Amino acid sequence: HSPQSSSSDEKHDDDHHVVPTAVAEKEGAKVLEVKNADLAVALTSTSLDPLSWASIQLYLILVVAFMGSMSNGFDGQVMGAVNGMNQYLNYFGISGTDAGGGVGTATALIFGIVTAAGSIVGVLLAGPLTDGRLGRRGGMFTGAMIILVGAIVITTARDRSYLLAGRFVLGLGVSITATACPSYVVEMAPPQWRGRLTGLIYIAFYYAGSMLCTGISIATARLSSTTSWRAPLAIQIVPAGILVTFVWFLPESPRWYVSAGKTDKAAEVLAKYHGNGDVNAPLVQLELREFEESIKLDASDKRWWDYSELVNTANARYRTLMMLMMGFFGQWSGNGLGYFLTVLFKNAGVESQERRLVLNFVNTIVSAIGASIGTSLCDTVGRRTMWFWGTFASASTLIIVTVCTALFGENDGNPAGANAAIAFIFLFGFVFSFAYTPLQALVPTECLANNTRAKGMAMYSLAVSCAGLVGNYAGPIALQNIGWKYYIVYVCWDIFECTMIWFFAVETRGRTLEELNDIFESPNPVKASLAKKKIAVMEKGGQVEVMDVENEVV
Repeated sequence: HSPQSSSSDEKHDDDHHVVPTAVAEKEGAKVLEVKNADLAVALTSTSLDPLSWASIQLYLILVVAFMGSMSNGFDGQVMGAVNGMNQYLNYFGISGTDAGGGVGTATALIFGIVTAAGSIVGVLLAGPLTDGRLGRRGGMFTGAMIILVGAIVITTARDRSYLLAGRFVLGLGVSITATACPSYVVEMAPPQWRGRLTGLIYIAFYYAGSMLCTGISIATARLSSTTSWRAPLAIQIVPAGILVTFVWFLPESPRWYVSAGKTDKAAEVLAKYHGNGDVNAPLVQLELREFEESIKLDASDKRWWDYSELVNTANARYRTLMMLMMGFFGQWSGNGLGYFLTVLFKNAGVESQERRLVLNFVNTIVSAIGASIGTSLCDTVGRRTMWFWGTFASASTLIIVTVCTALFGENDGNPAGANAAIAFIFLFGFVFSFAYTPLQALVPTECLANNTRAKGMAMYSLAVSCAGLVGNYAGPIALQNIGWKYYIVYVCWDIFECTMIWFFAVETRGRTLEELNDIFESPNPVKASLAKKKIAVMEKGGQVEVMDVENEVV
């Protein structure tokens, strides 16, 4: 057996025969290449119908939970669109009317205030609220209520101070929902569907909202009144309102139930959504056993002020490193330029305000296609592979955007060159969304242990906020002063990201959240996460018999 085998697999080995592949196949066994033998056996014995009523209920539950992420996605798309409207820029006295969008210090402050709120205040509240007596649902409800207040304030803003205050409040709410909603979703999803289900629902609503925002912006931009920019901003009220209305109708996370000492309720939820209604289903029993082994009733998630379990062991520090890598890389891979797409299109030679907004809309559709394809493949290709090659492709496309913009942008008068720059801006959106859109919803929540997931996601939100604060504050100032040369910063950083991902990113596909503990305990977590073994599964007399295949570790 591999020296990297997990403890769960070692226990599994003690109970089953070891046979050659040829013998197993001759006896009619199904030979599988797996990372977690116990999970593979449980999944073989517990087959879920994706069209059953329980599965449809689960989809609807996750849709409601993802309204929090939808609110977060709205912010970037809405502000990116209204930042290209002359009506908005003139109303608030922001420079950049002739530059294709707001740039400079005023825009930097308006974009950066959201991340400042999330990083300074939100992180202090998000973890305790999500781990508290009201559970994940309490965190989602509180965050959504705060988003509602912030969205109403910015929609009705009369001057820049209203706008700044509203965005501060909005950022606070987004920070809380960005902690509670992904934690809830990844804990409710069955392990065999976790990647696709989490990613697809996230994408469906993130990009549906994005396309709605950018599409409405094209129509309202023709208006001369303040409705031109107020209407797109008002859309942010919708997802938060849905979350506030329906969140208390959702079941609580089974992992939270176990952490609160309510194992019977956890078993009911798992049986309904993971076990076809059978509390004795192998998958349900495996998950309950792993929950009880990994969740400590006296852990730091019971103390609102204690974040020590994020760093007090080598295991915890590696998990935190993975979470922070995704937090910073997900904001600094070039996607931060998305807030200023209308400015980028201007740099590439697009003069018309309406055409810039239309291109912004088209870019949203292209990105949605990339994200959908990436999500459909993340349980097949794997998180680590997508992360590395997606980042490498992002760097490659940004290099071409930089060259085309430098040679043919602005006042060069070469439409073919400008169109090439625009095409590769679209291609960048595609490859970035292919990799990062599903992984940003998966990697942090999968890597964090249950006892630290809520507080870890709060720290993830802090990392995202800090990274966004730098990008959103520096971005408009840099674009005003050095123009396209700012893209080179992202290219160099993407190359650094590729190096870090290659040497430190673990593969989380194909394992339960609890089994990942063995990976992070390993002396070489990357090697352990990539190790596989072969097992032979055969049904005899209504029982599933499992045999380890001799000398077949890969």
